[in-house]
Amino acid sequence: MKTYVYLDHFRGEVVPAAWEALGVAKSFGEAVGLVFGSGVAEIVGQAFEYGADEIIVADDAALVDFRPETYASTLSAVLAEDAPALILLPATTRTREVAAMSAIDLQSGVLTDVGALEFDGEQVSAIRPIYEGKLFEKTICAARPQFVLLRARAFPRPARVPGRSGTPRQVSAAGKALTTVAGYAASESSVSLADAGVIVAGGRGVSNAPALGLDEAATAQKGFELLGELAGLLGGAVGASRAVVDAGYIPYAHQVGQTGKVVAPDLYIAAGISGAIQHVVGIRSAKLVVAINKDAEAPIFQAARFGVVGDLFTILPALTAAFKQKLGK
Repeated sequence: MKTYVYLDHFRGEVVPAAWEALGVAKSFGEAVGLVFGSGVAEIVGQAFEYGADEIIVADDAALVDFRPETYASTLSAVLAEDAPALILLPATTRTREVAAMSAIDLQSGVLTDVGALEFDGEQVSAIRPIYEGKLFEKTICAARPQFVLLRARAFPRPARVPGRSGTPRQVSAAGKALTTVAGYAASESSVSLADAGVIVAGGRGVSNAPALGLDEAATAQKGFELLGELAGLLGGAVGASRAVVDAGYIPYAHQVGQTGKVVAPDLYIAAGISGAIQHVVGIRSAKLVVAINKDAEAPIFQAARFGVVGDLFTILPALTAAFKQKLGK
């Protein structure tokens, strides 16, 4: 069976979860990568190296900026001609728009936030969380093609084989853009919680350290400096609870939880986070949760594998020093 995979990217930078989707497609049989944009030869090469058996590429000036009208129309045209049973997409803001619009064009449906798949012939059963992650449902899309959006880090990334290559099939862009991109502004371009293998997150506790003799804002700044040092040492990202985002101590791009990012790191360190259900929903897929909190009764300990009761301003420096010694840095 041929499974199509939409390789989402932003200005030439491929979303890591797209490679994970390609790996899933390979497990079903042949994987056909879809690459849309302008000047995307490098992405095409990467896709072959990550295991794509075929590549369909629309390299057109009309696709230089992402606009859902043109991208969805191009996708619909390809799928209408080739009639695959299944197309996988990494779950991003862009793919949610593109998949929805293309599914309407083709009178099909979209399965979102999928964390596991079961396969029977050409019918895919998608397993995804519901009720704030308390339950999981198994659902199908009866129409064709089946659009399935996969959660980041829910599936393994395939091994890259440098030098593997092929000849892509060229197609033309379709549709007419109804919008114009005036420009881009990305002040938090380095924050990538969805793809992070390690996240060190802070909550209200980062602003509560009377012994420092600082006001809450200055205390929070110091706290996030400690979090950032540890995250940087481990090659991870800094996260935050809604409380500190609402207080203005850190931008929303760092927020983890029901109203922020749903994450699935290998390691999640929660420092000074009480563990409200809205936050815990966002970390249910983390492989290992370590909690640091002065309150031994904090709910976050119920979600953690390991817990440390104590002051994060004492524990984080000690933890950072221990990691530096262990890693030889």
